[in-house]
Amino acid sequence: MMKKMTIQITSGKGPVECCRVVACVQSLMIKQAQQQDIQIEVLENKAGELNGTLLSATMIIVGDSLDAFVKEWVGTVQWIAQSPYRKYHKRKNWFVGVAAFDVKEQTQWNPKDVKLETCRSSGPGGQNVNKVETAVRGTHLPSGLQVMAMDTRSQLENKKLCLARLEAKIMVWQTEQLVAQQQSQWQEHNALERGNPVKTIRAVI
Repeated sequence: MMKKMTIQITSGKGPVECCRVVACVQSLMIKQAQQQDIQIEVLENKAGELNGTLLSATMIIVGDSLDAFVKEWVGTVQWIAQSPYRKYHKRKNWFVGVAAFDVKEQTQWNPKDVKLETCRSSGPGGQNVNKVETAVRGTHLPSGLQVMAMDTRSQLENKKLCLARLEAKIMVWQTEQLVAQQQSQWQEHNALERGNPVKTIRAVI
């Protein structure tokens, strides 16, 4: 039976090294999922201040047996490495939090909750681009979230793109709502450090 889950990796309130670890952990999880025939897709990466760092990463995984994969990663992940940013920094332990939620437990995505509006595309494209209303704006009425699609000259294609992007955005939003509700140890970075890590990785970053 196919199962679908959203996963979020967060740096908590940790320093830049933790944001680097979020990106490293995401890379490892993607590689492992692919080896285990688990479909994995990035829904949203929130970039950190420095290149190659992430404040958080939200992904969706789909597969027959996700339990072992989720059990291995969910909780606090400890990353042991020298800081690549502060040469003489003594600290070598960095922590990130990983949470997972069954998509069935989240608010069901319903395209009927979306208001679609067409408008004229703006930007390059010559004289033809502004004559027809091919751009599509989608508003998810329960949340107020909006996306815009004007990638193609086909209004139908833009509608499809708009709905797909909005669905991904809603999943990220819903995951963040669940994360906020979950008063777990990794939410606050100080508590995160005291938590017992589910996984410890020794690495050179």
